[in-house]
Amino acid sequence: MIEEQGRVVALEPGAVWVETLRRSTCSSCSANAACGQGVMERLGVGRERGHVRALSTLHLNVGDAVVIGVREELLVRSSLLVYLLPLLGLMAAALAADAAGLSEPLCILSGLAGLCVSWLLVRWRASRVADDPQLQPVVLRALLAASP
Repeated sequence: MIEEQGRVVALEPGAVWVETLRRSTCSSCSANAACGQGVMERLGVGRERGHVRALSTLHLNVGDAVVIGVREELLVRSSLLVYLLPLLGLMAAALAADAAGLSEPLCILSGLAGLCVSWLLVRWRASRVADDPQLQPVVLRALLAASP
């Protein structure tokens, strides 16, 4: 399970909205001193807050610190679908156009059409499974607040 800490910003029946800080892994990379992305992270560029809807059976209040989790295999499958399928669509359409003997501009347009069709398939699939509880992040536990 991949875990992330956040703060509850809104409540829904059976779910909460959690605000998380988007971070890169630059601090753990050995080349971060010579990397442009590492410099950008140190300057705070690209640090944004994300809002995630997570299922919860816990009694929580707005402002509570929580840990949310996503199953690892779900993240891997989703990444493959989002990144690999459009790339495969682009390549397949371009290669099919080339095999059909079309000119280079038409091969390029075919590749772009394959990319767009694949992207639409990804969007269609995402909309079909958006409400599936098996595919949603969940609140794993609430964190204790520090005493003043």
